[in-house]
Amino acid sequence: MATPTQLARPLIPMTHKAGIRRRRVAFGLGAVVGAPLLFSGCNRIPPALKIGVGQPLSGPIAALGRDMLNGIVLAVEELNAENFAIDGQPVKLELVVEDDRSDPAVGKLAAQTLIDAGVFAVMGHLNSGVSMAAAPLYGAHDILQLSISTHPGLTELGLPGVFRIVANDHTQSRAMAGYAIDYLGQGPIGLVDDGSAYGKGLAGAVAAEFDKVGKTLALRDSLDDKTTDFAALASTLKQRQIGVLLSVLNDFQVVALVEALKAADHLDMHILGGDLLKTPEALKAARTLRGRLLATSPILEPLEFNGGPAFLSTYRERFKKDPAYGAHYNYDALHALAFTLRQVRGIDPEKVRQMLHTNDPAAPVTGSMRFDARGEQRHGVVGIYSAAANGWRSLMRSSQW
Repeated sequence: MATPTQLARPLIPMTHKAGIRRRRVAFGLGAVVGAPLLFSGCNRIPPALKIGVGQPLSGPIAALGRDMLNGIVLAVEELNAENFAIDGQPVKLELVVEDDRSDPAVGKLAAQTLIDAGVFAVMGHLNSGVSMAAAPLYGAHDILQLSISTHPGLTELGLPGVFRIVANDHTQSRAMAGYAIDYLGQGPIGLVDDGSAYGKGLAGAVAAEFDKVGKTLALRDSLDDKTTDFAALASTLKQRQIGVLLSVLNDFQVVALVEALKAADHLDMHILGGDLLKTPEALKAARTLRGRLLATSPILEPLEFNGGPAFLSTYRERFKKDPAYGAHYNYDALHALAFTLRQVRGIDPEKVRQMLHTNDPAAPVTGSMRFDARGEQRHGVVGIYSAAANGWRSLMRSSQW
């Protein structure tokens, strides 16, 4: 197991043979070589079990990816400190970490590297487009995938080893559309997305919810997930007198958009975003916007759970900062996997999958990490949050939007 000092070291750049620059770090491992390990039908319990992590560890949403990694690091450290065992045999958990850079093509390369390393399961990815690109690779090698990606298409791939650890965007789209219609006034409403699989999927579902109730969107636009020049959009929002903007943009993009709205003198507007808006970074925008800054999210705050205070204390002590996104969900997901391995008393992927689909594994923070037959969360909910001076304040939450 790597020491805390080793875990805190910067990731070391390396070059992939195809020439794509990536980052990679192994926790408790030497050099990784050779063909992937095959676990199918295997009940021989190894002295060490490799857990793969695929997250965006560089680029504009690296803070979120690193937060997701931190949750896994905490869980692995705890389980190893407790002398984790399967059927009475000690098993050391080892992490193999890959940077997917929020890019589906890079994510596929990262997935292949994790497969070649012989991982038993992968905690990844954050971005839906990356998760859906990588999932068939993991499935072909009988590797479990536990993901926080919210696009419904991930579980619709029909791969038995895919498990989503939060509610999906069917629920989130109903929450976003319903709250905007019921609580944010009757003025012109606009909708913009970042062009990613997640962004286009969620925005399309939101637009469909408006159609269902006979409501018309005054503006519908799709950009890309790297755009930071919003002068033209701000001008259009002012010209059309948009009073509510439904935004499926990244947090850094909304910060840039609000600066453009300031330059256009159109700050008297509400912005309701998706889960990638509910971050500490996005709070900068709330200090400038004269309307309300809100977010829907299937990622509830740690303090909304009974196990949250203990998790926050441990996280702050280990990383010297507060969580930025969904670390507690990855933390719970790995504990749920460990619980299931103990229940199965082995490492046969098929038996582990079957147990995950039917069991109610231990989840120290959220209390429930239970999956249905498709790999969806049985009790996933979506909350509405309002930006406040001291963070994001919970307004309401439901599983039945």
